[in-house]
Amino acid sequence: MKKFTLLLALIFTTMSFAQSITTKIEEASPEQYALLQKVNQYYPDITLNKSVTNFYADGKIIDTRQEFNLTTSKFSSYKIGIDPDNKKLLFEYVSDETGKVYGDVQIFRGNALRTTFTEKNNEINVSLNGKSVYLKKIK
Repeated sequence: MKKFTLLLALIFTTMSFAQSITTKIEEASPEQYALLQKVNQYYPDITLNKSVTNFYADGKIIDTRQEFNLTTSKFSSYKIGIDPDNKKLLFEYVSDETGKVYGDVQIFRGNALRTTFTEKNNEINVSLNGKSVYLKKIK
C-alpha cells in the first residue's frame, strides 16, 4: 500500500509541475525590437528583423528566436536569440568567409557589450559600443 501511495504522489507531483510550451511567430514586441535596434546600431552584422518566434510556457515568454531565409545569403547558418528580459542577445552564424562566429551582446547601463568567439581565427573579442576593447588569439 505504501508503494501505491508513493507512486500516486509522484504522478500527481510530476503533473503539477508540467508546463505547456507553445510557439508563436509574431512581430517583435517594442522591447525586443528596441534591443535589436540598439545592437544593430553598433554591430550591423546582427540583422534587424521585426518577425520573431516566441516560445511561451504558461503564458510567459521563455525564449525568443529569429528565423532567416538563407537561400540568397552568404551564411550556411544564422541564428539569433533574445533573452526574456530583453537585455541580452545571443548570436551564431557560419559562412565560408568567417567560419563559425558566436557570442552575445548585453545591454549594460545603456551600453552594448559584445563578446565574440571566432573559431576560424581562434579569437576572443570583447567590444563596447562597436569598438574593440580586448582581443585575444587562442593558440
